[in-house]
Amino acid sequence: MSLDQLVLIASALVLSAASGVFAGEADRLTPVPFTHVHIDDAFWAPRLETNRETTVRYCFEKCEETGRIDNFAKAAGLEEGPFIGRRYDDSDVYKVIEGAAYSLAVKRDPKLEAYLDGLIAKIAGAQEDDGYLYTTRTIDPKNPAPNAGDGRWSYVAQSHELYNVGHMYEAAVAYYEATGKRSLLDVAIKSADLIDRTFGPGKRQDPPGHEEIEIGLVKLYRVTGEKKYLDLAKFFIERRGRAEGREKLYGWYSQDNKPVEEQAEPEGHAVRAMYLYSGMADVAAATGDEGYIKTLDRIWESMVSTRLALTGGVGARASGEAFGDAYELPNQSAYNETCAAVGNALWNERMGLLHRDGKYFDVLERVLYNGFLSGVSLSGDRFFYPNPLASGGTYERSPWFDCSCCPVNVVRFVPSIAGYVFAHDDDGVYVNLYVGCKGEIDLGGNHVTITQKTEYPWDGRVDISVEASRGGRFPLHLRVPGWAQGRPVPSDLYTYTDGGSGSTSEGGFSLSVNGERISTPPIEHGYVTCARTWQPGDVVTIDFDMPVHRVRANAKVADDRGLLAFERGPIVYCLEAIDNGGHVRNLWIPEDGSHKVEREPGLLGGVTTIGGKAFALRKDNDGRVESVPVTFKAVPYEAWANRGTGEMAVWIPTKADLAEALPDPTLASRSKASTSHCWSTDSPMAVNDQREPGSSGDGTIPRLTWWDHKGTTEWVQLDFPEASDVSWMEVYWFDDTGVGECRVPESWRVLVRDGGAWRPVQTKTTPGVALNRFNRVEFDGVKTDAVRLEAKLQIDYSGGVLEWRVGNNE
Repeated sequence: MSLDQLVLIASALVLSAASGVFAGEADRLTPVPFTHVHIDDAFWAPRLETNRETTVRYCFEKCEETGRIDNFAKAAGLEEGPFIGRRYDDSDVYKVIEGAAYSLAVKRDPKLEAYLDGLIAKIAGAQEDDGYLYTTRTIDPKNPAPNAGDGRWSYVAQSHELYNVGHMYEAAVAYYEATGKRSLLDVAIKSADLIDRTFGPGKRQDPPGHEEIEIGLVKLYRVTGEKKYLDLAKFFIERRGRAEGREKLYGWYSQDNKPVEEQAEPEGHAVRAMYLYSGMADVAAATGDEGYIKTLDRIWESMVSTRLALTGGVGARASGEAFGDAYELPNQSAYNETCAAVGNALWNERMGLLHRDGKYFDVLERVLYNGFLSGVSLSGDRFFYPNPLASGGTYERSPWFDCSCCPVNVVRFVPSIAGYVFAHDDDGVYVNLYVGCKGEIDLGGNHVTITQKTEYPWDGRVDISVEASRGGRFPLHLRVPGWAQGRPVPSDLYTYTDGGSGSTSEGGFSLSVNGERISTPPIEHGYVTCARTWQPGDVVTIDFDMPVHRVRANAKVADDRGLLAFERGPIVYCLEAIDNGGHVRNLWIPEDGSHKVEREPGLLGGVTTIGGKAFALRKDNDGRVESVPVTFKAVPYEAWANRGTGEMAVWIPTKADLAEALPDPTLASRSKASTSHCWSTDSPMAVNDQREPGSSGDGTIPRLTWWDHKGTTEWVQLDFPEASDVSWMEVYWFDDTGVGECRVPESWRVLVRDGGAWRPVQTKTTPGVALNRFNRVEFDGVKTDAVRLEAKLQIDYSGGVLEWRVGNNE
């Protein structure tokens, strides 16, 4: 690396980290950048390596396979052909570049860096002369992707023109900081200058429909010192909810139904909301805008009090990927998009720095270890889009998505986690997260090295060594997590039912210096402070009790009444079928039971499990339901679905009448289901899981849908365990009228497999499409090893099946 590059890197890091040099940021804690924190523990270090070795490369391969990278080559004139994909696909490439840059900063990789240089050259070539960058329009201005708009900026409510480049700005800053190379940063500046000439007072007045550019603009401001980028970010925020100079407002979905200072609760598309609040926090930090801070405080209080899943997930509704009403926190139908978890973490980190309050890092920690980390498999190449808190056994991670924002968000977020561990002001150091690592901090010219040794999150002991080049006295602020204070979240949304089994110290933690126990200082704003004149070899030990906690939800959360969940330390637990006799929905656990904790190094990469006594509802030979004593095992929620599909639940009934007795197996339930097409969050296994629908629109049970196929002919099939006689079939159709675009089919028919070929059977009545009930057809008995239901979907609509039964009258 040349001397010039080293100087550029040093300059970038100083500008990025020392944000106190900018007006309004003096009172904000300064995060220690991830480039100054080396993680070497047994929990996060393997995940960082998996992200670097597997996820980064895997996502680049997928971007190549799906034409996302070719779109830049086409826009640059290097290749021929049409735009492939969706209008926002450019952003996926930018996010992977950002994640790759973070990985390069941690560990240099010449091959990866050379690949990035080539890719950035394509991006630069795709940029038009005036700075415009949006491949779908550059490739074919007359026929861009749907919802791109007729011309530049003509439909920013949905075009994602501004959203895409916002992610590019973040990638550009990351690559500049990691390598000192300006190649992508120059592209970003050229783009931002065009947008600054186009939008602003006396210019275009419409804000982006999908927020993100605000975050990217503030990053550009911090790395360049150009205040116009900060002003533009604030302009876009200020234009939300204001109709002057615009055709119309976008509405609540895009947080554009009222000015931001009048908004009081999180609403609309959850990812958009999280990015808006993160951008507002950035602008507030840089300008000292008290109005923004008060608004963010109000919205944050509403979210953590009424709309936060136990896992830290947000955005309960699949419809609109949106926040629901207050206390609308379903389990199996919960959406909790992985991208929303990332956004929630970003927002809470910013709030913690603004307010110097540990409660925000409590929420961040909950998201990190639960609602976010569940979004990626241990192998690093399978992903969740939604992260429900229960599964009927049909949900599994996917290798990719047509809209693949979640995998690429995982790529960029994992390596950035080191940047959330430490922060500082002019006087002292804050330890916000407990991770085995070494951090390098410049404290007013005093070079301070903080080293954490810990087995967290499985063990509560953290040994923190402090080395200061100049010695001296300064405070070390240690966060005391809410769970160590008997409070799962900073509200009454969730509470512990007792002090937890296994607590050994009255205060939930102890503090010692150089092996000598000291009296615990008072907890102030979520931190205890150890202030002393530091000597070489000084070690502060904070040791948190980690009892098993039983969690109860606020009574206003209807879906969790009579249920309990388990936590230990920052980890939320769940029950998986594979550990519990093949099912979960038939289990109930008494509230007053005791539990055991076991460290299992060979399970799921090494986890701590919780076990205890439970009861399973079973039917005897006479059909009577009885509760049979069994034992249960709970595993960390973040690791579920790494061993195949199966039932899962975070919230478990505490009474028999809330559990579900297992029905006797049937021919259908013992069969293997497959289908012509299935939406990524649904499963063909839903059709024979023996879950009784409450209605055709029942969103509480698994389903098969053929979305996003419309007006086509689709099929679902059952392969029997052995050749069997069948003479009737019953199907319960899925229909989400008023919510989505699935309807009962126009018609359907029955086919059986005969000697390897499919042939239709003549039914005695016309196959029905009635709502809210099983539609039964009978036919002359036939012996076969498989049956197929073939449905002709209505024009302009998709369809689906909730449950399917087959049998024989004889």
